[in-house]
Amino acid sequence: MANPRLRALSRCRKWAKKDWAITAVGFTFILFALTLLFDSRNSDTPSPTIDHHSTQGLVPLTLLNRAKATGAFCLDGSLPGYHFQKGSESGSNNWLLHIDGGGWCNSIKTCNVRKGKALGSSEYMDRLVPFAGILSRHPSQNPDFYNWNIVKIRYCDGASFAGHPESEFKNGTKLFFRGQLIWEAIMSELLSLGLSNARQALLSGCSAGGLATLIHCDEFRDHLPTDATVKCLTDPGFFLDEPDILGNRTISDFYHDVVQLQCIFPHQIIKNVRTPLFIVNPAYDFWQIQHVLVPVGSDPRGYWKRCRLNIKECDSSQIKILQGFRSSLHKALSKLEKDKEGGMFINSCFVHCQTWMAETWHSPNSPRINNKTIAESVSDWYFNRKPPKKIDCPYPCNPTCHNMITPG
Repeated sequence: MANPRLRALSRCRKWAKKDWAITAVGFTFILFALTLLFDSRNSDTPSPTIDHHSTQGLVPLTLLNRAKATGAFCLDGSLPGYHFQKGSESGSNNWLLHIDGGGWCNSIKTCNVRKGKALGSSEYMDRLVPFAGILSRHPSQNPDFYNWNIVKIRYCDGASFAGHPESEFKNGTKLFFRGQLIWEAIMSELLSLGLSNARQALLSGCSAGGLATLIHCDEFRDHLPTDATVKCLTDPGFFLDEPDILGNRTISDFYHDVVQLQCIFPHQIIKNVRTPLFIVNPAYDFWQIQHVLVPVGSDPRGYWKRCRLNIKECDSSQIKILQGFRSSLHKALSKLEKDKEGGMFINSCFVHCQTWMAETWHSPNSPRINNKTIAESVSDWYFNRKPPKKIDCPYPCNPTCHNMITPG
């Protein structure tokens, strides 16, 4: 009998000339998902207290007016947007695109809530944002990409720029599932601004943006000159379909709801991304631990309450389970580890996205593996300098880690 999830997907409109680009590796069923899979339950992303404004210039939001012609709208029908800083000197023909994260919505109810926030409407987006980490204009923070054309793509469709069903729900909700059209409209605009002449280009993304990067990586490559150097970086977007501590397939159930709602089909379709790919992923990604391995519902007695929020509070038996989760990740990455063009930075930190903050991307106190920061490792891979695969020893071996303490 055919898989009922695949039967449900067969009702979705097939995207025109689109190659789905998600890697399925190892013997484990792999999902390339995102940090805020459960945004419907908690839409506020915890982040460290960092004063970016003291060191970074603010970059204005540009609304995508050309999106009106194709109906490429955010969930609420507003125009999508991006932030752009033009490159200079040696970087004037090089482009770095970074896609925002922010989870998925898996129902009419949760998408309707999201449309009243920046993750579903440009009406609520900050008009000025700082560029830090991989987006920074400071050579000391971003030595190899600081003078490139840099674009921060805002996320407002709830499905990693991937949804586009034949028909949308019209029962008074006024929701627009147009992620694929938003991606196409943004690419069209950026190509007209000079991306079509790029000599070097890097598509990157954090969390939901990491998944969007994987989905659109090869399409991005196909838009650019054949002699350009084009690669993709995801931070983090590599999630395992592991059972939670009670044996429930929590992530699969949630993912199934998103697929049915927005008609996306991103897993186990094409086995390999053609374009060179680098994965930044903490072995102890706190969002995956909190929402995949130990969701609140799987811990009714609160045994994991302190551990799931702060790895330093985990006892020896909990650490043993976390080490097993780490082992599953490494096994799943075994195929990429053998890929000569692929790269990875898998540190043993209790953290989430690491490329967009100066503190974790490249600073005197950044996490390191073999004395290399994430920025240095990505640059070595992009410019073919040194072997680009770095895998950390198990927690708590790495004293350079930024281990987060997240709110309950």
